[in-house]
This record gives sequence, C-alpha cells and structure tokens, in this order.
Amino acid sequence: MKLSEKKLFLLDMDGTIYLDSDLFDGTLDFLSEVKRKGGRYLFLTNNSSKSAKAYVDKLKNIGIESTEDEFLTSTYATILYIKEKFPGRRFYSLGTASFTKELLDAGIDVVTDLTDGIDGIVMGNDNELTFKKLEDACKLLLNDIIYIATNPDWVCPTAFGYVPDCGSFAEMLFRATGKRPQFIGKPEPEMIYLALEKFGYKGDEAVMIGDRLYTDIASGFNAGIDTIFVLSGEGTLADLEKSEVKPTYVIDNIREVYNRIKE
Repeated sequence: MKLSEKKLFLLDMDGTIYLDSDLFDGTLDFLSEVKRKGGRYLFLTNNSSKSAKAYVDKLKNIGIESTEDEFLTSTYATILYIKEKFPGRRFYSLGTASFTKELLDAGIDVVTDLTDGIDGIVMGNDNELTFKKLEDACKLLLNDIIYIATNPDWVCPTAFGYVPDCGSFAEMLFRATGKRPQFIGKPEPEMIYLALEKFGYKGDEAVMIGDRLYTDIASGFNAGIDTIFVLSGEGTLADLEKSEVKPTYVIDNIREVYNRIKE
C-alpha cells in the first residue's frame, strides 16, 4: 500500500514532529492532511515522564490541539502489562511524580520508599532522579524481584542536544547490580498492536514514523508494519548503515512526509 493510501499514522513526537518546544515545519500541514483524507493519527511515545494529559497541554502550547485519546504512552502499555502479568503485586516506583500518580490512578500498588512487601521495581524516564532512588533500587535488586522499565531509549532529545533517558538509567543499575529490566515500550511491538486494536485497522493500513532506528523503527518492524525513518532527530544515515533494522522509507522530515502522503 502506498503512503498516500495509509489510514493510520503512528507518530513518535520528540525529534519527529517537534524538538523541545519548537514545532517542526510541516507538522500542522501533515496532521491536517491525515484528517482531510479520512485517516487517523496516534502519538506513540516512550517518554514516561509525562502523562497523556500533560502531553495534551504541551502540544497545545506549541500549536497542536489534541485529546488524551490520541496518545499511547509507554506508561499506559506498562500499566496494561502489570495488570495482566502481576496483578496485586506491590512495586517501587522509580520515576517522576507524574509517573507514580498515573500508576496509582490505574490501580497499581506502588510506593516511593523502601517498605515491606515490595515485589518489584517499575522504572520510567525520570527527570526528577535522585541518588536515593538509585540506591533504593540497588538494595531491592539484591533480591530476585520483578524488574520492569517503560522504555530502552538511551537519550531524550532537547534543543541543546540530548539528556539521559530510561535506558541509560537502566544501564547504570546494570553496572551496579548485574540486573536488567523487562522493557515494555518501543521497540517491543505491543504499543503498535494496541494502536491497531484501538482504531480497528489492519497492519498494512498503518505506518510508524520516528527518528530512532532502535526503538521507533524497530517497533514497527517487529509489529510487521511499514515504517518511516525521519532524519530530523536522533538517528542519522550513518546509524542506518550500521543497523540491522531497515525502515521501509527514509525521509528527511515531517514536511517531506506530508508531501508524500498528499500525492
């Protein structure tokens, strides 16, 4: 199926449609064109430091009107995973206050201090990280406990470059404890499966768009759908040459994606 015939566009955000608070040229045209053609778009993000509501507010501030139903976060996917695999278990939350609240609001038993009865650790991208949290996690990982992380991203793009993301925090803990978590978000295919189910589309009607080969593009590849690797964020052509994961399309930016889908 040609890009212009796709019905569901799954969008990474940072590095794909904006960077920090700077909206990329072509983003609004792209979103409008998808709706004009009768399609749908869904924002898929590995960033677990913000809730869907916080993303609605962020996008509004940079000129995009959206609703919470248009977001699928790694936190939401993690909540579904815990509810299915570990119902009733207690977890230490290594993440932002927003992350912890989202877990609690969903009915997950989480704590932020060491206490009795902790069955595992659930970790997200934490821009409120403290040494105490890392120390608590190291103590807990001395035992054979459940260890889940929302996403394996090494870095999160910013206007000045990059800052550490959840994958980097997990690597620190691995160096200290020898333990690695079960990652939930991209590149695992579950978020894409959820998106297809949410809107009732078939795999060949969907395309994943993102700037990271090892998460965005890999998730689409693992889910068996077409992918677009944009060169406006973290990933480069040099990365592509070294990667075993190959996108269906390589396109410079969201403006050029817009030009392709309106054909």
